[in-house]
Amino acid sequence: MQKLMGQLMNCYVDVDSLEDEDYVQVSQNRIRCSMTSLTNWYETVTKKTDSETPSKKRTSSSRDWQSPPVVVIFKDMESFTTKVLQDFIVISSQHIRELPLVLIFGIATSPMIIHSLLPHSVSSLLCIELFQSLSCKEHLSTIIDKLLLTAQFPFKLGEKVLQVLINIFLYHDLSVQNFIKGFQLCIVEHFYSQPLSVLCCQPVDAKKRVNSLSHDQCENIRKLPSFRRYVESQVSEKQIALLTADNFLKEITQKLLEDLRVYHENYVSVLRCLHVFTSSLPKYPLGKQIRELHCACLENRVWETEEYESSLQLARMLNKSDLVTMLQQCVEIFVSSSGNEFDKTVEKLKEFLTQFQKLEAEAFQERDVSVSSQKELQKKTDLYHLQKTLLELKESRRSKKLTKFEMLRFEVVDYIDSLVRNYLVPADHKTLHEIAYFNTASVLRGHLNAAPRIALHTALNNPYCYLKNQALKSDGGRISNKAPDICIVYKLHLECGRLINLVDWLEAFSTVVMAVEGPNADAASSDQVDDIIHARFIRAVSELELLGFIKPSKRKTDHVARLTWGGC
Repeated sequence: MQKLMGQLMNCYVDVDSLEDEDYVQVSQNRIRCSMTSLTNWYETVTKKTDSETPSKKRTSSSRDWQSPPVVVIFKDMESFTTKVLQDFIVISSQHIRELPLVLIFGIATSPMIIHSLLPHSVSSLLCIELFQSLSCKEHLSTIIDKLLLTAQFPFKLGEKVLQVLINIFLYHDLSVQNFIKGFQLCIVEHFYSQPLSVLCCQPVDAKKRVNSLSHDQCENIRKLPSFRRYVESQVSEKQIALLTADNFLKEITQKLLEDLRVYHENYVSVLRCLHVFTSSLPKYPLGKQIRELHCACLENRVWETEEYESSLQLARMLNKSDLVTMLQQCVEIFVSSSGNEFDKTVEKLKEFLTQFQKLEAEAFQERDVSVSSQKELQKKTDLYHLQKTLLELKESRRSKKLTKFEMLRFEVVDYIDSLVRNYLVPADHKTLHEIAYFNTASVLRGHLNAAPRIALHTALNNPYCYLKNQALKSDGGRISNKAPDICIVYKLHLECGRLINLVDWLEAFSTVVMAVEGPNADAASSDQVDDIIHARFIRAVSELELLGFIKPSKRKTDHVARLTWGGC
């Protein structure tokens, strides 16, 4: 009740430090934590809302509530205290007319957990409705669709970087939130490490920034590998101008950035069109999700892969209804596209649809003709004419000529193939792609992929790196007696061989520790000091064994075996 009232009334409630657990502090008043206080607050809030919007009539819900209900979300129902939850439901049900409540339970296991946590006397007070959120993979597809497969945002991810983020999502945590954090990290790294990322912006701002480029920034453009390839493909006079004249370079840079933006717009539309054809093929040669197709197109020329060839072969066997549905979806994609190059494409696809409709009408006519010919064939009794007709039918079947529908289907697939070859060129083949694309996958792996052994070695060998305590600073390989016990034991074990004598190890540990605790040895007996040091040593060795640096040896009882080498 304290937490509920604190959140609803926008007041801070510290449950652990609150002296009087029956009250909460709201402004200058102390309010008792009860359903009566909560009901009074609700009436006050709803009256204010009604007075502010007198002209608007509230639509009554299924329970005929005149005012909006209070929604309480229990994020993890399984871990919630059962008795408290039961009491809260029973008490709330008694005030449902004065305080309408909607309880949302977050369930990670099965909906049947409700009946195991709540007895029938409590669950019968609830009107239970089940609903399910989208799966994490569908959430990921939505995010990739909104952030990456759009020309609205100029920043893009390279194939290797995107594959790293997707692999971490699929094989490690299935966390959409972590995927977004990884995407944000890519943005920070790109704008921090790439000097020309200043041009990764909207087209209007890009023109202004290109005109204000300094000579050093122009030199940075000339150093880009993609721009070097572009210069080498030009005639000699233009090469000299690009490498020497900054003003001419700025003009060309504006044109190249505009070409890159148009490429993104066309790429997304054609990619979606190709996905319409490939997402329903058997065994999904190019993947079921559009992210898989996107990665394949970024990696290399997708039309040169075996998966693409098999997809074309399967597409040439589609039936008419599926093909017409796919063409209609492609028309919608190109019509809604922001690109200006697809007017002829839309006309061509609509022409295909018209031809399919004509084929359907012709098929009905041919069917009527075949039925009438069969009737005439049945009427004929002349053996010569009968044999002649049967031989003609047999020859027509042997020839296996393509029907009009098959020819039109081949033409449709070939046209889609031509769109793919023209517009789905990999991004790293485009000039100045380094400005918009983040391709440093190694940096991303270093931040996101855990390397626990290296981190442990750094923490144990140089605790100052993490603790930032000036007393832990050490010169070179000297062992500081002010370091934690496990750090001292770890550094000593680095000086040993394959087998470590525990007695020698304990003596070395005592020598290091007594260097700082020696003056205080008179305050207690030497036996007590030895017992304390011995206990500290045993604990540090046990922690080192738990971390996987050593293990007990079967060869000698007073020795342990070292498991790591090379100072790590």
